[in-house]
Amino acid sequence: MKKNKTLLIIIGVVALFAVYGFTTYNGMISKEADVDAQWANVESKLQRRYDLVPNLVNSVEGSMKQEKEVFGDISEARSKMAGASTVKETAAASNEMETALSRLLVVMENYPDLKSNENVKTLMTQLESTENRISVERDRYNKAVKNYNVSIRKFPKSLIANMTGFEQKDYFEAQEGAEKAPEVNY
Repeated sequence: MKKNKTLLIIIGVVALFAVYGFTTYNGMISKEADVDAQWANVESKLQRRYDLVPNLVNSVEGSMKQEKEVFGDISEARSKMAGASTVKETAAASNEMETALSRLLVVMENYPDLKSNENVKTLMTQLESTENRISVERDRYNKAVKNYNVSIRKFPKSLIANMTGFEQKDYFEAQEGAEKAPEVNY
């Protein structure tokens, strides 16, 4: 009788550990899926930017032949974005694009006739909207990464995460020096 009771207790404890393990594993899968889905949202907004930029550049370029460097920087950043395959590469390309677009905005402020062009106004409004969307999605991505990373590092979940191959995800971080305003020289 005592052996049966001990056996039942052992089976109960093993069952509890198994249920906890499955629940924890499934929770980590959900958090990882949240990170992946949020990254897809970031990429979607970045793609919107990269689809919009050539139109902006074409509209503005005809009026600003002398600003080829700014347009070259935008084109180069767009190419880097197309070739980015990791979060860090994408973040770096995105930061380069933001810097180039900031320089373009400074240039446009110095050309009042250009700012009054209706096509440019419309595209600038769309670009500003896109930049705001990107910012929101990056923040949401970083929040999802934080939740996931904290989840897989907390004990005892960290044991299950290590056994099942869950690894920390990278944050979308600003490029070094991004806090400085771009310098535009004429």
